[in-house]
Amino acid sequence: MRRALLVFTLAALMSACNKPADAPAADVSTTATPAPVMPADAPPQEEVDPSVAATPDFSGRPVRSACPAEIGDVAAARLVARCIAVSPATHPPCNAANPCQMIQDEIDRSCEMIPAGEARPAECAA
Repeated sequence: MRRALLVFTLAALMSACNKPADAPAADVSTTATPAPVMPADAPPQEEVDPSVAATPDFSGRPVRSACPAEIGDVAAARLVARCIAVSPATHPPCNAANPCQMIQDEIDRSCEMIPAGEARPAECAA
């Protein structure tokens, strides 16, 4: 009974929120947006390299190439597996979305941390 009442109440609320059929739709094609104008007292703006401006997060940092784009999917998967096998980090950069050099640096760093008398994993030799 409660469920039926809840469904009926939600349906009534949702139908009340709908726009009436006779309301005109806004015509956005005729509305022109004015171009932004910099104030005369604005500080000088930094020139942005077009290749950097296209970063997905618009951070201004250079675009990093993902490892599969550099060496292929299969080789990148092997590199990531080696990294995961040797890295003691709780959140290591062993991710194919990172550049291959970053992944290899983590492998090298992890292998260098192994004490001299201890056996090194095979992943360190590759």
